[in-house]
Amino acid sequence: MAITRGAKKAHRSSLRKRAFNVRRKDKVSRAIKSLKKLVASGDKKGAEKMMREVQSALDKAVKGKTLKKNTASRKKSRLSKLIKKLS
Repeated sequence: MAITRGAKKAHRSSLRKRAFNVRRKDKVSRAIKSLKKLVASGDKKGAEKMMREVQSALDKAVKGKTLKKNTASRKKSRLSKLIKKLS
């Protein structure tokens, strides 16, 4: 456990940041899951609409430094490839 006053403050700060990061990651993963469900059902129009939400969630996670830029880019690329396979 933290001993010094500065260490206690840093610990509180890290807990707050963790809460924000977990919330952002959950939003991203829920959006990706719902997109994959739409792709599995074959709904291309719905999947394209959902893709915009997924991209927004990923970009916000990158902006908040929760995810790395290349990770978000890779996820967007793979998901868009899934949507393009639908006809």
